[in-house]
Amino acid sequence: MNLRDLEYLVALSEHRHFGRAAAACYVSQPTLSTQIKKLETELGASLIERGSRGVLFTMVGESVLARAKTVLAGADEIRAIARYATDPRSGTLRLGVFPTLAPYLLPHAVPLVKEALPDLRLLLVEEKTSDLVGMLEAGTLDAAVLAQPVDAAFAHAPLFREEFVLAAPVGHPLARMRGRDQGDAPRDSSGEVPAETDTVTTEALSGQDVLLLADGHCLRDQALEVCSIAGAAERDGFRATSLETLRHMVAGGIGITLLPHLSVIPPVPASEGVVLRRFADPAPYRDIALAWRRGGVHSGLMADLTAILRSVADRLDGPGLTPLEPEDVDETIGDGSAPVG
Repeated sequence: MNLRDLEYLVALSEHRHFGRAAAACYVSQPTLSTQIKKLETELGASLIERGSRGVLFTMVGESVLARAKTVLAGADEIRAIARYATDPRSGTLRLGVFPTLAPYLLPHAVPLVKEALPDLRLLLVEEKTSDLVGMLEAGTLDAAVLAQPVDAAFAHAPLFREEFVLAAPVGHPLARMRGRDQGDAPRDSSGEVPAETDTVTTEALSGQDVLLLADGHCLRDQALEVCSIAGAAERDGFRATSLETLRHMVAGGIGITLLPHLSVIPPVPASEGVVLRRFADPAPYRDIALAWRRGGVHSGLMADLTAILRSVADRLDGPGLTPLEPEDVDETIGDGSAPVG
């Protein structure tokens, strides 16, 4: 038995097809099939059911597969230790980010990482928070950007505080500003509506039905907390799978929603038919942190990565995004006077 045989087994579990698994491993199908058969002979047990229904793992095969993944992850860790000893700022770092943050943070953050750590190969993974936590635990991720609070099993560092904004369709009562249309609102010398004028309190959500994401998204839980405190409710009959779906539903006049600050600033284009309003202070927000395994191979690199990611908030100077230092973090949950995350 060798690591390559275990890699073939894992590839077969991922592709459920001998030909595709062989292609993924850059070997011929007969080679992969022969090595799997040799592994079964060595173990004295059938790992695969071969039939017209495709590739199925036996009960023994499933158990062996789970341990094979652990062994391969450990081997990767050994390789990473060796690379890190040679140059801590080189090698590969596997970073996970959850879906309601990744498309909006990464365009700002990745160029900064490349500039500060040019020899680091950054592999990015976008998954729901629960999946990221599982991958961190399993060793298939080195670090993850998560919303606070972070499981105490992980080391973590605060990055920034991100406020929520209200998104309402044009013509909706909450799209008006203090009872007036936006066209009648006072403007500053540049012709823009002052930020302090275009605000709404969380109390204004009372009695409203709010469009939310489907189960499994941390933003859903955060928005529900705001709704609960403000006296709002979830809109029945609809749950979106992405922020972009929510944005289009608002533009179509279906209802209102809450969007995180990074999702409504450039390079994200403005959405026609959607009016954005900041919440008056104290606004609801979520705290974002970088998490990693205690004692992990890349632990020494986390201070650098934290500083880089935190600097995004400094560079995007303005309301809605605030860099955090450790003493700034409050992991309670509440309305505008407390974090939601």
